[in-house]
Amino acid sequence: MTPDQTALPEIDPEEAHRLVQAGTFLLDVREDEEWVAGRAPDAVHVAMGSIADRIDVIPKDRTVVCVCRSGSRSAAVTGALVDAGYDVRNLAGGMLAWEASGFPVVAAPGVPGRIV
Repeated sequence: MTPDQTALPEIDPEEAHRLVQAGTFLLDVREDEEWVAGRAPDAVHVAMGSIADRIDVIPKDRTVVCVCRSGSRSAAVTGALVDAGYDVRNLAGGMLAWEASGFPVVAAPGVPGRIV
C-alpha cells in the first residue's frame, strides 16, 4: 500500500535544517553508494530496505526528518513511520533540494561530498 503523499507531513530544506540544528534526528534512507558519495553532516544512515531490521536506531522520543535523493523513497518511509506512531517529516525534494539550498554535503567529516 502506497501512502497518500499529499497527507504526509513535508517540510522544505530550510525548515529541515532548522530542525536538525535544534536536535531533530535526520534519517537518510538512501542506498550505501549514495550515502558514501555525499550526505548531510548530521544524518544517520539506514537504507530504506533495512528500516524494518534497524527500526531500533530510529528514536521514538524525538522528531525525525526523513530524506532520500529526491523525496520519493523518504516519503514512503515517512508514511510507514507515521503509521507506526513516529513524529516524522519528509524532506521535500530530498538531498537535491538540501544541496540546492546551500546546506552542506559531505563524504566524510570535513570532506566535501556530492549527491548521486
